[in-house]
Amino acid sequence: MADLKDFSVFVRPAEDGKAAMDLAVEGIHCAACMRAIEKGLASEPGVAGARVNLANRRVTVEWNPDQSTPERILDRMDQIGFKAYPFSVDRAESNEKLEEKRLLVCLAVAGFAMMNIMLLSVSVWAGNVSDITPEIRDFFHWLSALIALPAAIYAGRPFFESAWKALRAGAVNMDVPISLGVTLALGMSVVETLNHAEHAYFDSAVMLLFFLLIGRYLERAMRRRTRAVATNLAALKSETAVKFVSETEIRTVPVAALKAGDLVLVRPGERIGVDGVVIDGRSEIDASLVTGETRALAASAGTDVYAGTLNLSGTLRVRVRAAEEGTLLSEVQALLDKATENRSRYVQLADRAARLYAPVVHVTALVTFLGWLAFGIGWHDALIIAITVLIITCPCALGLAIPAVQVVASGALFRNRILLNSGDALERFAAVDTVVFDKTGTLTQPNASLMNAGTLDSGLIALAGRLALTSRHPLAAAIAKATGAREPIAGAGEEPGIGVRAELDGKPAFLGKPEAVDMAFEAGKVALAYPSASLIAVRWGETGGIIAIGQQLRPDAREVIEALKTRGFRLMILSGDHEAAVREVAGILEIADFAAGLKPQDKIARLEGLRAEGHFTLMVGDGLNDAPALAAAHVSMSPIEATHVAQAAADAVFIGDRLRPVGVALSIGHKAHRVMMENLWLAVAYNFIAVPLAIAGWVTPLIAALAMSGSSIIVTLNALRAGRSAGDVSS
Repeated sequence: MADLKDFSVFVRPAEDGKAAMDLAVEGIHCAACMRAIEKGLASEPGVAGARVNLANRRVTVEWNPDQSTPERILDRMDQIGFKAYPFSVDRAESNEKLEEKRLLVCLAVAGFAMMNIMLLSVSVWAGNVSDITPEIRDFFHWLSALIALPAAIYAGRPFFESAWKALRAGAVNMDVPISLGVTLALGMSVVETLNHAEHAYFDSAVMLLFFLLIGRYLERAMRRRTRAVATNLAALKSETAVKFVSETEIRTVPVAALKAGDLVLVRPGERIGVDGVVIDGRSEIDASLVTGETRALAASAGTDVYAGTLNLSGTLRVRVRAAEEGTLLSEVQALLDKATENRSRYVQLADRAARLYAPVVHVTALVTFLGWLAFGIGWHDALIIAITVLIITCPCALGLAIPAVQVVASGALFRNRILLNSGDALERFAAVDTVVFDKTGTLTQPNASLMNAGTLDSGLIALAGRLALTSRHPLAAAIAKATGAREPIAGAGEEPGIGVRAELDGKPAFLGKPEAVDMAFEAGKVALAYPSASLIAVRWGETGGIIAIGQQLRPDAREVIEALKTRGFRLMILSGDHEAAVREVAGILEIADFAAGLKPQDKIARLEGLRAEGHFTLMVGDGLNDAPALAAAHVSMSPIEATHVAQAAADAVFIGDRLRPVGVALSIGHKAHRVMMENLWLAVAYNFIAVPLAIAGWVTPLIAALAMSGSSIIVTLNALRAGRSAGDVSS
């Protein structure tokens, strides 16, 4: 890994002569952190712009090299209160693992402390109504303090650090009232213990930390999956290429050393490393991973080819149009980064509530303290009443209102074979009114199958499977898998770009292009019945047939589409596949709104158009070309068989060959959001009743602690409703 102090490795040119760099930032948790960083960097002389990506905790900074430097930008980040360093995949993954490990240790410390303090508290509560002596009670309180104070200081660091950064930036997030409530509860417990009081509240403070750490750890685990984007895009890029240094001489060179106009050689089975145009040669190109096109594309002189696609059968000479920068892959990466940044600006429900809740609570407690002082009671009693107000409004209920629902709903999704990548996806599922599907591998099954096997002689099908074992072609692999062939024909040989030939029982056998064995007419007739299929001829002597290979609809696609229509969702298909294939699927599913042959930027443009019309879209896709659209949509899903890049860009991943999880996710998301809102209103109603009583001094700290705990139990029990009746797609 490059030395992180060598900033030239990480700095890249930007528009208008500016420089740009990606920074990995520790401690970003919410929208307040984003605002603090962007506002703080904007005040640095020379900085032209800063964009925070909350999803992967990265900041893209652009600056004028004449006015600022990377060192000054990093110093400014330190002043704002965030530790930053130039982004590198290896270091980012290492830091993510360390942070996740730290949260897990904090969770274990809080859990251990909570269990032991609760044992002591139960003894005190029982003793207060029986015969406990003041000396024994004080001993138990001090023992609780001995456990709670160091445990809270250690386990509460994620919240304390986040709250301090928000306050330094002049903002308030949910961690501010949590930190204040925990600190004051512990502080008052120590004061009460010093004064030999009957009650202390060490257990409530540590219990709150324990439950909130569970939510924070689960959120971190969900975000961890998004780290794969950069790594998996890089895996599609070829590091080297074979360049013609003269008319006849070739040499292997780094792709980064190529420039427009160079001539490169691409052999069969190699992934193309550049965008360009074919100058010489004939082959077939598998572009499914990049463009979504299901059929192998014929390539000859004049054909455009793209980096990341696979050359299947012949040797090509390609004139380079773009190599390292400006390729389709680099455009996909840029679109993905931009879309992810935009999506990361979604403000979670808990943060929106905190913006109103935290200032009101703090001002209420302060006014209570000053008001009782003005009425002439001592500062100690006034402080006790003010702290009672803070305890009774301590954001246990509010802090647990959202995480508790997320945990329950995530479990319900998991039982329905859906894995969440993003903690706030549940809220966004609830707003969806439009569902946009990719076709290939989404509405259809990911693996190609034999579409007309029932119309062909079983002996020919078995022969095709045995011949297919000799070929490396993807269509041959589909035939071999579909037929279950295990025994290749001895002596069979493959002619690149043509097919496989062999001799069996004295008669010639062939599997490959229909034109090679004069079966083009038969292929044309089969094409009328299966317009989206790839056609392969199989022949043995005078007997032959045409095999149609394509992707079948998912088993429950019709049922799920009909259920979504019944529930009032607007449905669309946006695909990179060719017109005939998309039209066929749209006709079968009765989806009138569809478009074919779309590039990644075209899909994003369609989604942005829907957003401008006021629609909230769920995008369901599986390919590399879908990844930017998945990130740009309001919320997104991807099948488990999808490319790793698509999985990482999606908010949720579903397992299995059925489309049912799409409807289930929408149902659970809608119900979870409703329960979240109920919990928030329960917390508001509780405070509406409890706070005036606390302000009036009619509530003791013990009753405040019990009321606070009771409100937490209520919202937790209500959260359990989010996991019920989740399996009904039509609900």
